[in-house]
Amino acid sequence: MADVLMQIDGRPAGAADLGCFVLSNYGAFTSMQVEDGGVRGLDLHLARLEAEAVELFGVAVPEALLRERMRQALDGRAGRFSLRVNLFSDAISLRAPDAAVQPRVLTTLSPPAAPLTTPLRLQTQVYAREVPHLKHAATFGLTRARRLAVQGGFDDALFVDGGGRISEGSIWNIGFVQGDTVVWPEAPMLAGTGQALLQRGIADLGLNSVTRPVHLSDLADFDAAFICNSATPACAVAAIDGHAFPPAEAVIARLIDAWRSNPRQKI
Repeated sequence: MADVLMQIDGRPAGAADLGCFVLSNYGAFTSMQVEDGGVRGLDLHLARLEAEAVELFGVAVPEALLRERMRQALDGRAGRFSLRVNLFSDAISLRAPDAAVQPRVLTTLSPPAAPLTTPLRLQTQVYAREVPHLKHAATFGLTRARRLAVQGGFDDALFVDGGGRISEGSIWNIGFVQGDTVVWPEAPMLAGTGQALLQRGIADLGLNSVTRPVHLSDLADFDAAFICNSATPACAVAAIDGHAFPPAEAVIARLIDAWRSNPRQKI
């Protein structure tokens, strides 16, 4: 296959079809890793797309149609792939924002994303995504945040509010480990599919999971920190600003086992 295959409503994406998508960032998406036609947490991705469609367009895309668009993108291919599903509409614009319409579906099939494995050094930035509970297409702020972090000698950006309360990272959630408990920050953020998969699997491995506010002043209370998203089950955090965490290979291995305990769901 070509490196990237794009379809809109089940047909190859042409320049005319892509025009609206390119010129407007009003839309939302989800990204998933496909293994032989199955996805861990497919139900989470489908629920996300339904909620996004209803909130942004007023009309959901039927689940059966979403699955069909995904299958059309895969076209029977076996193996591992990244699949991104975008929702957008040429019926909604800045000048005509009030339509209630079922959004169009753009699928992008590409080689699988490699999970992060090297512990990350994170730079905190006072920032919050617009409408943070949605995985929307307005990613300017995220790209700029990551760029500033890398320019500053870090690997990525971790977002906090003006009081030092931690929320999320550029394209991932963060978790903290305190003994046998995983602590998830409580703040406005995107509920990640990777985070949800870990939450589903953690209990079976003898770990607890709680959600509560976490501030930068709390970092010394934790034994480890990690990030997770749909491509990375768990990757250790080496440092947040000037606070270093000890190596956490055993913890990361347990978290990856928790993630793997979720079976693949067929598209």
